[in-house]
Amino acid sequence: MSFNPRRRVYLMRHGSVTYFDSAGKPVLPEMVPLNDHGRLQATAAGRVFAEAGVRFDRVIVSGLPRTVETASRVLTETGQQIDLEHWPEFVEIRGGKLAHIPDAELKEAFTGAFEGIPPEAKRFLGGESVGELMDRIHPGIDKLRADTSWDTVLLVLHGGVNRAILSYALTGQRLFLGNLAQTAGCLNVLDVGQASNDWVVRVVNYSPPSQLQAESRGTTMEALFHQYRCSRGV
Repeated sequence: MSFNPRRRVYLMRHGSVTYFDSAGKPVLPEMVPLNDHGRLQATAAGRVFAEAGVRFDRVIVSGLPRTVETASRVLTETGQQIDLEHWPEFVEIRGGKLAHIPDAELKEAFTGAFEGIPPEAKRFLGGESVGELMDRIHPGIDKLRADTSWDTVLLVLHGGVNRAILSYALTGQRLFLGNLAQTAGCLNVLDVGQASNDWVVRVVNYSPPSQLQAESRGTTMEALFHQYRCSRGV
C-alpha cells in the first residue's frame, strides 16, 4: 500500500493594527499598518518558525499592508528571501459605510457575521455578505491546492478570511463558522491531501506571545464596536 503524504499549510492572521483613533474615528482599513504590538506578534511568530526549522516554498498575502508587513517580519526571522505573492481574492471581508448604519443596528453590524453559523446573506458592516466572501475564498483555496509545485506554504491573511478557510477545511461545505477565534498574529496549521475533502486541521489560533490568551475573553469585533461607538455616543 502506497503512502501519499499531505502538504502543509501555515495559515496566519496579520498582527494587531489600530483601526480607530483615540476618538473612535476609523482609519482606512486598506492602509492601516501594524501597531507596536502587531510588530511584536509578527516577530514572535517568525521565531516560532525559525526555531522549528520551517522553510516555506511560497508565501502568499492579500496585498493589504498589514499582511505584507507581517509576512515580511516572519521571513526576517526565518532568514528566507521569498517574493511575496499578492492574492487580492484573499482580502478581508469588506465592510460598508459605517456612517450609514443606524445606532440601533450598530452592534449587530459589527458582530453578527461572527456569531455561530451566520446565513450567507448576513452582511458585515453593511458591506460584503458571508456568501460573497466564500464565493471568492473557496475558489482561491482550490486554485492553490491544484498547484502541485509546493510542499509548504505560508498564508498571511485576515480574521474573516481565515475563518472561511478553516470552516471549509473542517466541514468541506459552504458553511462559515463565525465563532472560530482568530487572534491577531495567530497561527493555524493544516495539512492537505489530493482528494478535495482530505484536510487535517492540526492547530487553530495558536498565539505565540500569549499561548493561553488569558488577557481577553472578548472578540476582535466586540472590541472594535466598543471603540467605534464612542465616536457615535452610543
